[in-house]
Amino acid sequence: MPHQIKAKRLSRTDGHRKALLRNLATSLFKHEKIETTTTKAKEISRVAERLITTAMAGDLAARRNVAEFLTEPAVVKKLVEQIAPAMKGRAGGYTRIMKSRVRHGDAAELSILELVK
Repeated sequence: MPHQIKAKRLSRTDGHRKALLRNLATSLFKHEKIETTTTKAKEISRVAERLITTAMAGDLAARRNVAEFLTEPAVVKKLVEQIAPAMKGRAGGYTRIMKSRVRHGDAAELSILELVK
């Protein structure tokens, strides 16, 4: 029985997994809605919630911590100046996962991950 496993491996190496999470998180904040597999959506939700919580501070240190993870400076600016202040009144639960469909090619269960407004 594996103990203290923090996150799913997603059948990828550490570097590939980190790049995947960074790219999906950047896309989520850029478009405010993405469609991906359910397992990936659950992992991205964890990452996105932490980034939003960090960005809520709104200071330079928070901006730099968020910029360290996201890949586009414009998305960092949008997160810190628009998304995080809009979530100020919420005590967590910034994302929503809705089951979408089953992908025809490999029968993977897809979900829509979106930011709660």
